[in-house]
Amino acid sequence: MSAPPPEAGQASNSGDPAGAAVAAPALAAASLNPGVTRREVWAWAMYDFANSGYTTVILTTVFSAYFVGVVGQGEHWATLAWTGALSLSYLAIMLTMPTLGARADARAAKRRLLFASTVGCILATLTLTQAGPGDVWLALIGVALSNYFYCIGESVVAAFLPELARPHALGRVSGWGWSFGYCGGLLSLGLSLVVVTLAQAKGLGAAQFVPWVIVVTCAVFALSALPSFFLLRERAVPTGGPGRAAPDMLGQLARAWRETRSHFVQFRRLLMCVTCYQAGVAVVITLAAVYAEQAMGFRTEQTMMLVFVVNIAAAAGAFLFGYMQDRVGHKRALAMTLCGWIAMVLVAYFAVTVPVFWIAAFLAGLCMGTSQSAGRAMVGSLAPSGRQAEFFALWTFSVQLAAVIGPLTYGLITWLTQGNHRLAILATGLFFLGGLLLLRRVDLAQGMRERIAADGGRP
Repeated sequence: MSAPPPEAGQASNSGDPAGAAVAAPALAAASLNPGVTRREVWAWAMYDFANSGYTTVILTTVFSAYFVGVVGQGEHWATLAWTGALSLSYLAIMLTMPTLGARADARAAKRRLLFASTVGCILATLTLTQAGPGDVWLALIGVALSNYFYCIGESVVAAFLPELARPHALGRVSGWGWSFGYCGGLLSLGLSLVVVTLAQAKGLGAAQFVPWVIVVTCAVFALSALPSFFLLRERAVPTGGPGRAAPDMLGQLARAWRETRSHFVQFRRLLMCVTCYQAGVAVVITLAAVYAEQAMGFRTEQTMMLVFVVNIAAAAGAFLFGYMQDRVGHKRALAMTLCGWIAMVLVAYFAVTVPVFWIAAFLAGLCMGTSQSAGRAMVGSLAPSGRQAEFFALWTFSVQLAAVIGPLTYGLITWLTQGNHRLAILATGLFFLGGLLLLRRVDLAQGMRERIAADGGRP
């Protein structure tokens, strides 16, 4: 991964190429923990690059709309069935990820778990190539399994962040990963757009070209993830902690949640905030293409171009806000982002012309990258050392709970209103408003003091 640009305090080197060449590596070194190289951070960010194609193409752009329009044959229940399958996979993550995270901590096995989840996601995604018109159950099972494995990998790779970045640079390094990840989504989407364009030029329908889009997405995922497996170091030391045994999944989850009540109060409040606003983010990720086609009448190639622009905006937002949140504070940056989300929902609801809807899409891209980057950085700043995987598993629990609530609410509204997608997107704005209100109760300074106390006084 290339070095980040100099900060404002290093502007005196901007006119000197040699000075700039020295300043960029120096800034990277000041952002990373001792022993961490820029090559390793690049390898870590490559996993964001790799798995972004799955969410961009399968969940957001192509297969979600393909399921509703082709597999589900446009029935009103199709959106609810799609969101229901994803909700089941998120529920499974909620019940299993805390235990998997604890085991990964105790066995120093985060990288092995990352590899296994990647293989599982790719194989399950490939089964979607066999889903044609009417193959509802095959498609639902395939997407539920692939999304389950994707979520495991997303949580595990996030747990490496505190091992790589210094506490004051968590937002910056997290932003590098998110912005680089959106570039991977753009690559998969761009290649998929080529496949769709060529197929439609030959008169082929979605049932013929969507399987090839899935194959391209899986190939990019597999190849791009290789640097993470070869270059990312496992710094944890195996212990005989509770993760070595096979604890009861619900018991493990309840124990971790009870501990946040007494020792990590601010972390607990942060999780509540994350759950609320991520419910709205989950709607945008999983149903953007469905809304574009059902409410705005977009064709497949139009939707892909729309999401292409959204990903460019998301990459820019994650990178630039990664620097900004380290300066203005994670909490203030997240609050600004949630206000942006509320504005996006209102623009999308009132949009009746394509140009206005494009404005909403651009706002969604900017907010998506910044809100996800800020949330991951805040969790990293409050997670105690030696238990990062377990605490990031709790973060994953909150995100997946949100992914159950948000899309399922959207699906229920469209089903009950006979396909009123505009009302469903307006209701989504309530999640962002609730997240903004809950964020006011989070005291990050107190949360960091709680983390330091848990670490035995080590800052």
